[in-house]
Amino acid sequence: MQSPLTAETKKISKLEQFSIWFNQEKILGPALVAPAVLILLLLIAYPFCVAIWLSMTDKIIARSDTGNFIWFANFTKLFKDSIFQRTTINTFNYALVSVFFKLVLGLLMALVLDEVKIFKNFFRGILLLPWIVPTSLSALGFLWMFDSQFSILNRFLLDWGLIQEKIIWLGTPATAMFSVQLVNIWRGIPFFGISLLAGLQSIPQELYEAADIDGASSWSKFWNVTFPLLMPVTAVVTLFSIVQTFADFQIVYVLTRGGPVNSTHLFATLTHQTAILAGRLGEGAAISLFMFPILVIAVILQLRYLQNQD
Repeated sequence: MQSPLTAETKKISKLEQFSIWFNQEKILGPALVAPAVLILLLLIAYPFCVAIWLSMTDKIIARSDTGNFIWFANFTKLFKDSIFQRTTINTFNYALVSVFFKLVLGLLMALVLDEVKIFKNFFRGILLLPWIVPTSLSALGFLWMFDSQFSILNRFLLDWGLIQEKIIWLGTPATAMFSVQLVNIWRGIPFFGISLLAGLQSIPQELYEAADIDGASSWSKFWNVTFPLLMPVTAVVTLFSIVQTFADFQIVYVLTRGGPVNSTHLFATLTHQTAILAGRLGEGAAISLFMFPILVIAVILQLRYLQNQD
């Protein structure tokens, strides 16, 4: 009869054998990556493939069938649609202007925070709040600030004598686009600021000391030391911001719903209106896929730039 001690020894031995087998690089690596790969397949790859399929059909929500396969008819229809043409211009305008100002103001924020020595963690935390607060919640706050009757912005501008009558912020195409861009810029500055601040603090101080010895001015140190060494971080942060801004939905949906007169529609909001509200899933999927080649081109250009920097 086998003693309990022998059985326990064999049990421990089997556990040790399993541990040695599992800790092999060819086993442990795939096992650790598998959950992330599964999530990507379920939440990104599968919906993307379904969107491609739907974009080539005339699927409508009211019909129970899968729709007829019509190849690229949805895309050719969109090219002739004046609303889609306006949406394309809106999306590029919204994204490029917003990202530019987020980059400039975020860099300025990083440079200022890098010089702050007293209560620096407090100020960094406070300035990070716009990015931490949920987008829909902050957009609701701005919806009140842009109200045509009770706008606090109009109140300040009238009191300071900068305007003579109330501005209908969300009522005209020009002011509506300016308003949604302003909210996006306000929300995105902290992301640039904190990311670029991390890049600034990774720059060796010896380079600045050498520049001081050479008698370089602050402007010269920025252009010859700070800016070149900060470019890799700037490229990555800008890439993330471009992707997020092109795919933005919540700010525009809460503030304007794409109005007035389709002047603030983006690809995401037009997709929601076409696919969900109007029920034309095939056409809505085609609209959403127009962002894909744009973002792929942006990613390729950024990656090539980073490879050239290495």
